[in-house]
Amino acid sequence: MATVPELEENERDQLLKDHSDWELAREGKAITRTFQFADFSEAWGFMSRVALIAESHDHHPEWFNVYAKVEITLTTHDAGAHGGLSLRDAKMARAIDRIVG
Repeated sequence: MATVPELEENERDQLLKDHSDWELAREGKAITRTFQFADFSEAWGFMSRVALIAESHDHHPEWFNVYAKVEITLTTHDAGAHGGLSLRDAKMARAIDRIVG
């Protein structure tokens, strides 16, 4: 399996600057964001839209949903030696942020 280039520290910093609602997680190897919706139906609709984008990007988030809350973690499992943030995560964060405006 080919290794995906991991973001450099300055690229990671720019990602967080551009997407300030996301936070570093897993010792800088992932980013995470929690979304709160009015109800389960709205949360599910959001997840459906993200799923379609993820499928088209061939890069799928880790997520957790309880009623109206959705927690998303983005990381690239084949980035660097043991996983980390890559351009794929930056593109997914941008696409997800566009959904919620």
